[in-house]
Amino acid sequence: MYMRNVFKNISPLDHRYSLREEEFEKYTKYFSEEARVKYHAKIEATLVKTLADYDICSEKVAEEVEKAAEKISVEDVYEEEKKTRHDIRALVNCLQRRVSEEARPYIHFTTTSYDIVDTATALRYKEATEELIIPLLIKLEKLLMNIAIREKDTVQIGRTHGQHAIPLTFGFTIAGYVSRLGGRIEKVQDAARELRGKISGAVGAYNASHLFFSKPEEFEASVLEKINLKPSPHSTQIVEAEYMTDYLHALVSLFSVLANLSDDMRHLQRTEISEVGEYFAKDQVGSSTMPHKRNPINYENVKSMWKKFMPGMMTIYMDQISEHQRDLSNSASARFIPEIIIGLLLSVNRLIRVSEKMMVDRENLKKNFEQSKDMIIAEPLYILLASYGHPDAHEAVRKLTLDSEKTGMSLEKLIKKDDKLKVYRDKFTDRQWDIIRAPENYIGIAPEKTVKLVNYWKEKLNIEE
Repeated sequence: MYMRNVFKNISPLDHRYSLREEEFEKYTKYFSEEARVKYHAKIEATLVKTLADYDICSEKVAEEVEKAAEKISVEDVYEEEKKTRHDIRALVNCLQRRVSEEARPYIHFTTTSYDIVDTATALRYKEATEELIIPLLIKLEKLLMNIAIREKDTVQIGRTHGQHAIPLTFGFTIAGYVSRLGGRIEKVQDAARELRGKISGAVGAYNASHLFFSKPEEFEASVLEKINLKPSPHSTQIVEAEYMTDYLHALVSLFSVLANLSDDMRHLQRTEISEVGEYFAKDQVGSSTMPHKRNPINYENVKSMWKKFMPGMMTIYMDQISEHQRDLSNSASARFIPEIIIGLLLSVNRLIRVSEKMMVDRENLKKNFEQSKDMIIAEPLYILLASYGHPDAHEAVRKLTLDSEKTGMSLEKLIKKDDKLKVYRDKFTDRQWDIIRAPENYIGIAPEKTVKLVNYWKEKLNIEE
């Protein structure tokens, strides 16, 4: 038995970020080394079960191997690997010691190591996606949907290039992330469904299995069908790398959406903006020296996690390249793939906790809007003037904005004073003047669009109320 104090671990994923026991247990089911070995054993058992279907061995042998696979110990496999210097051969030896002499020949029969490894990897990532990742993402998506609907009418000043632009609503802002996250969830689902396995032998040409099966591709498909995987259309010693690349790209791309959301929310917590806030626990400390500080640590943590794990995608792209039918240049790097997924899951859980208690400061939203209230009517003024025939409406309004800055007089008053614009402003309708007088109404269809987006993604992702 291997025992180690968690605080003597090297990775912060172990001693700092996975201390929530309920989360840690869910992660280890798919991404631990124990899970990796157990999934390998499951593929070995599935292989023998299919051999029995083809009368290569008996049902009794298949059942025996299946029971042995269920009881396999990762500690035993690692002890065996000290002798074999080969992880899959160590697994095979451990399985063979647990079964009868009759059953031993059929373990790993006609396969190469990466028939087992690539197939097991595809299966555990596919199952992890279906059973853990997607439900967690849907939970976050629902929370964002709820915030979007709740705040669909809450006027917020829009910002482009860090500057006040024109108004929208806070719900509309969040709806943008509802849409982006929804699209990424779909991509993750699709990519996970496309993960492939192989039972095609040492160079992918079915050399060994063809000794026993006239149609070895059918045998391969039969093995994989039992675990709901499809075969790689062409394999060498390994599955075509693009399926795994696409899957991880979908996850990393989704992570980028979460990082963007977190970046926006942490900026909205700046002292001079202060439109949203994170929940702050009773005994929580924001600074070791400034007792008044309340830092946006959760959103900052998500962005920091993304900065750590997003570059791992570059390694995944490099792992697409394998010399001839296979080399070992991805054997170490591929073992770190679970860290990317765990970094994402930790961040999703963190955002779930923050979103459940997100505080929206409507007073500060209004105050920030009021700062630019007089200027944001520049766009509707310019467009209305142009619509009624002004030959250079943009320039006319630009000059009015400069006059407003100098005199402190509102654009509304300036346009009413400008005799050159009278012929155009007299054509404004009452509704158009209402927007000029009350810029908070210049929000387009932000509330309606928010509802539309939320309903669209509820339907697309089958999210119930």
